Amino acid sequence: MIHTLSVANYRSLQDLALSLQRLNLVTGANGSGKSNLYRALRLLAATAEGGAVAALAREGGLPSALWAGPEQLSGAMRRGDAPIQGQRRKAPVHLRLGFADEELGYAIDFGLPVPGLSVFNLDPEIKRECIWLGPVWRPTTAVVDRQGPLVRARGDRGAWTVVADGLGPQDSIFTQLADPRTAPEILLLRERIRAWRFYDHFRTDELAPARQAQLGTRTPVLSADGADLAAALQTIRELGAGEVLDAAVADAFPGARLEVTAEAGRFGLRLAQEGLLRPLGQAELSDGTLRYLLWIAALLTPRPPGLMVLNEPENSLHPDLLPALARLIAAASERAQIWVVAHSPALVAALEAQPACNRITLVKELGRTALPGKGWLDGPHWVWPGR
Repeated sequence: MIHTLSVANYRSLQDLALSLQRLNLVTGANGSGKSNLYRALRLLAATAEGGAVAALAREGGLPSALWAGPEQLSGAMRRGDAPIQGQRRKAPVHLRLGFADEELGYAIDFGLPVPGLSVFNLDPEIKRECIWLGPVWRPTTAVVDRQGPLVRARGDRGAWTVVADGLGPQDSIFTQLADPRTAPEILLLRERIRAWRFYDHFRTDELAPARQAQLGTRTPVLSADGADLAAALQTIRELGAGEVLDAAVADAFPGARLEVTAEAGRFGLRLAQEGLLRPLGQAELSDGTLRYLLWIAALLTPRPPGLMVLNEPENSLHPDLLPALARLIAAASERAQIWVVAHSPALVAALEAQPACNRITLVKELGRTALPGKGWLDGPHWVWPGR
């Protein structure tokens, strides 16, 4: 489980460190930074796939993704006694992302390329990457340390060994150096990050993949677009969670019965509901009903990830369904760490009623995302490795 997430200088997230629990609810007004926090988490996940630099380039390059305010806000600026204005920089331009779980911590520092050396001047460069033991980085707890092109790993006896001397500025240690013999921590952390699961938006229009019969194979993990919905639900049933599946359907749709059909290898859905003379197929279901079945398949996965992120799962759902969705999410958090980004007051209230819910409310203060009523001493202890 991730205990701490920290972001610095990414859009409105100038300096934000969050303490996380099993079930985390991120909420706040429009423009408070919920989407930026979600995108920062996606960007952090992309490091393990080698796609973080390309993702930043698609955002317009590092200058477009950086915090647009001043490096430091003086007391007079905060009180409104002085205008917000820039000052001479005291630190290099950087965008930092990091997290720490029960065993390991990781931080990556993106910076600007040296002007004039390449026409790829929108590509950020990875200036520093570190992996350490425990919740907080210290030189004595570091086990992998990358500074520019040089990467060192600490051996069993505590001595440093150079494992790479010439790593490209766009290459992460995760994509180039995941060797269990020289640096097993890189491989271990890479696989943990790659197992994170994101569900951002399920299509439910008439041409949506979830509305079409699909060739089915055993599917312990629902795809991001929900195309294998029927196969995922049948996998849940055949792996012994049929009663849990039926209870989740009945909790949202009392008296309803869900059936998975298989004809010539193509899987489909039928939902029998009270008052109807025949069951409805997935092409006939309402957008909200289909989307709720997709959330059931995602959250009842037989292969729970270390982290599952749900971005605005309340979309297209009737408010009457939100208490059942909250109970489904809370039950899933017993098997995986869950992160929910929500703006619906009904879903926020329903999730807050769950005993394990950790609510994170974001606000915008002078253009930057902050936690209301909390100063920098109130957050989790976090130290960024220097350059």
